[in-house]
Amino acid sequence: MRLLESIPKECELMAQLPKALWYIGNSRLLKRRKVSIVGTRRPLAYTKDFTYKLARALAKRGVVVVSGAAMGVDAIAHQGAGAENTIAVMANGLDIRYPVVNKNLIIDIEKKGLTLSFYEAGFHARPWSFVARNELVVALGEVLIVTEGELNSGSMRSVEFALKMGKEIFVLPHRLSDSSGTNSLIRDGKAKVIYDIEEFANRFGAAKQEEDPFIEFLETSPTLEAALSKYGERVYEAELEGLIIIKDGIVQLL
Repeated sequence: MRLLESIPKECELMAQLPKALWYIGNSRLLKRRKVSIVGTRRPLAYTKDFTYKLARALAKRGVVVVSGAAMGVDAIAHQGAGAENTIAVMANGLDIRYPVVNKNLIIDIEKKGLTLSFYEAGFHARPWSFVARNELVVALGEVLIVTEGELNSGSMRSVEFALKMGKEIFVLPHRLSDSSGTNSLIRDGKAKVIYDIEEFANRFGAAKQEEDPFIEFLETSPTLEAALSKYGERVYEAELEGLIIIKDGIVQLL
């Protein structure tokens, strides 16, 4: 874990500017457009489905999803976006992977995405550090999305931060008997409803075409032996098409 050289500008919206932020992973993700997604630790099947779809749709448009690596909505948001398109803000030192149930997810984010924390190694989460974590999650995103949350929940505390920061709040539509917190936000005119995932995601730009795994593999400049083993005659077809050059046993994209 390392210290960020400078505190992200978005943190100026917080009640108190952080003195330092520790990180593991790709700090360049902080330069990209970001959206915060939070919600209950025990989401409905409906919420799980649409949280995943929403995060995936945003990631396809180059948006980084910010959440807190907790069980439930947080973890699903990270998974939907893919580790390489996610920032996980932790309530503990980054040498502690908490919650344990999300250990593998957190390790994947460390390798491909970015984990952040206010706290030095060895610090164990406290009730107040979760609140501080939530404020940073909200600050980093252009908007806040709450996919499910009850009244008096941690998600609603995140909403309070968003309102103070002047950020737009979006929610999923729920039945009257579910997600009392987000339904109250709709009733009070404090949140906008996402009725169409693609339509909402398009406000951040058009979806990028899926990369061809073959091209992604060639970008690593593999050996000819490895390329043939994986893709066979397609390698020589790419050479004939002028897509690659084979030099000294290495395949290179042109």
